[in-house]
Amino acid sequence: MIKYFTVLFTLLGSIMYAHNLSGTVASQGNEALEGVSVYNNTTGAYTHSNVSGYFELDDISVGDIISFYGLGYKKHQLTIAENQLDGFIKVVLEESAVSLDQVVLVSKVNVLSNFVNVDVKANPVKSSQEILRKVPGLIIGQHAGGGKAEQIFLRGFDIDHGTDITIDVDGLPVNLVSHAHGQGYADMHFIIPETIDNIDFGMGPYYAQKGNFNTAGYIDLKTKEKIDQNLISVEAGQFNSIRTLGMMKIYQGDFANAYVASEMVLSDGAFESPQDFNRFNVMGRYHFNNREDQELSLTLSHFQSKWDASGQIPQRAVDQGLITRFGAIDDTEGGNTSRSNIIVNHSQQLDEHSRIKSKAFISAYDFELFSNFTFFLEDPVNADQIRQTENRTIIGAETSYEHSIHVGDHDSQLKYNTGIGFRYDDINDVQLSRTKNRQTLLERLAYGNTDELNLYGYLDLTYKKNKWTINPGLRLDYFRFDYINLLTETYDNKSEDKVFLGPKLNVLYAASPNFQVFAKSGIGFHSNDTRVVTANNGKEILPLAFGVDFGAIYKPMGKLVLNAALWTLYLQQEFVYVGDAAIVEPSGKTQRWGVDFGLRYQLADWLYLNGDVNYTHARSAEEPEGQDYIPLAPNLTSSAGLNFRDVGDFSGGINYRFVNDRPANEDNSIVAKGYLVTDMNLNYSIKNWTIGIIIENLFDTEWNETQFATESRLFNEAASVEEIHFTPGTPFYARGKISVRF
Repeated sequence: MIKYFTVLFTLLGSIMYAHNLSGTVASQGNEALEGVSVYNNTTGAYTHSNVSGYFELDDISVGDIISFYGLGYKKHQLTIAENQLDGFIKVVLEESAVSLDQVVLVSKVNVLSNFVNVDVKANPVKSSQEILRKVPGLIIGQHAGGGKAEQIFLRGFDIDHGTDITIDVDGLPVNLVSHAHGQGYADMHFIIPETIDNIDFGMGPYYAQKGNFNTAGYIDLKTKEKIDQNLISVEAGQFNSIRTLGMMKIYQGDFANAYVASEMVLSDGAFESPQDFNRFNVMGRYHFNNREDQELSLTLSHFQSKWDASGQIPQRAVDQGLITRFGAIDDTEGGNTSRSNIIVNHSQQLDEHSRIKSKAFISAYDFELFSNFTFFLEDPVNADQIRQTENRTIIGAETSYEHSIHVGDHDSQLKYNTGIGFRYDDINDVQLSRTKNRQTLLERLAYGNTDELNLYGYLDLTYKKNKWTINPGLRLDYFRFDYINLLTETYDNKSEDKVFLGPKLNVLYAASPNFQVFAKSGIGFHSNDTRVVTANNGKEILPLAFGVDFGAIYKPMGKLVLNAALWTLYLQQEFVYVGDAAIVEPSGKTQRWGVDFGLRYQLADWLYLNGDVNYTHARSAEEPEGQDYIPLAPNLTSSAGLNFRDVGDFSGGINYRFVNDRPANEDNSIVAKGYLVTDMNLNYSIKNWTIGIIIENLFDTEWNETQFATESRLFNEAASVEEIHFTPGTPFYARGKISVRF
């Protein structure tokens, strides 16, 4: 009997046993390559290389075709022979110009990010404002002299300066909670565009690793670990604009390297009152990779900026000839800000299937902004200028553990990622004051100190079997809000706390190696300002966002990718702190749904096309029809670009961005006009020198970059008027560029 059982188990073992393939991926310079996609074209199985370049691919059979994809490297293929089953190989990838066929469609929740990074490489960003425009469907606008964080629009949201989108850079949170000017304020001007390596993004609240402000989506930016060449660049153009850039290697060894980058920007802008804008950035990066099991990066950066601004102007003042489109009612607006950061990222590969990642950061930030939105509405003598200030320190850390195991008959895999972390914001001297000419303090409207603590943990599971990928997740957040009111004569300290628990579930089905359908769902949130939380006695602290996406990504050929999604997002409730008026306003429940469509096409090795069209229907869920419009929510946006390279010694591109007309108030009686703006650039390279020209608004379109329905009163007006107030968009703007690499 024992003999028969022995034979039976032997037969079962031979049936159930699946072969695998393992190895390492390296560059021609013998550097380990992390993140290379390893794809079985025969079965659809997928993995990627880790920090040491190691990979392990299961369920391998003789004759399977294995492909290796790395952005900036030629695709490598091999056919599995008998002697390679359960073997170990070393793959060397050859460098190549970035191309769409270097990205494979795999069972990854946000695989579209991989394709959009081809956009980034094909047409690198040329300013900090352009960084966000790389995200499909995202529109930005500047309305305060170039130094203020941009206004963001995405998926039917006027996100203001970041209230409904989470933004990180190398693990450092950009959004600032309980900010003096606006909740979630995300000033990205401390990022030097040329240091950006890739962008990871996702729409909706579907990601366990993402917490506060992850309602419309998230954006993670990663900067370069090293630079291959030194770079010096100078730009100069209209409006007394100058930009200088330097990127220098300061150390390069076998396992470590370091570089420093700096940027200076000066501009008066197109306005009649010069902006006197200046910004200075410096960043230092040290990176270590032992090519076996450890990777470490240390980043230090400092940014400071100051500016004057003409501010938003009322349409009637232009129509009556009081000022031109580039004039000002109050040109004493402006401000200054700075931010210093230290970021440490560490990754430890424990074994082939386990990894620990840790990060820690500290930021010192200060902010001062002078604005006048209503002119002489409140104070007909001194005018309505306000001053908003704060000084902040941010401390945070996170540790996560990743582990993958084989399940069942070895043809399926379970990967889990769990992490814990915290963020603490110590915000002092947060104030809103009435001022005159940026010199005289007339009245303090709000003044206090804020402490906000966020502790969190998450669990993210990914189960893959055959063509299916199931990704459930759970996130737990604890918030502690503390506000000390410094305007009262007696000690006035208020505190509140709140817990959030949010489930996520994403399902992907890879019908073929070139076609993927997905369904995403989850609950996210954005926190309210601490001043709102304490003023409302802890009510509606963390309004929830319920979202669902259905979509598909199709790659009919190696150099063409199409994507489409149908989505909906419901916001439970919001209490918005209006920093310009020091009041709390409930905005009620909202419902949005929309359709996204995108195309990326490598027409030739030298020619690349990308485009996106996004439609959104956004309404208040509690107001009667006709009174339920969401102010400034865009219903139709589009962007596209056509870029070329290596045409002789020339490269360049042309691109547009489009925003449809949209309601500026709840009954759509005031309309914010849409626009279509086209930009271009052209470069000529000879040896290590490049000469170029950059033109914004090529066709000199008259457009409004930002618009608001605002009630205001001009000097000597008998009554106030509510109408469109706008910041004019940049007219035709040309600047030349010369750079050298060495």
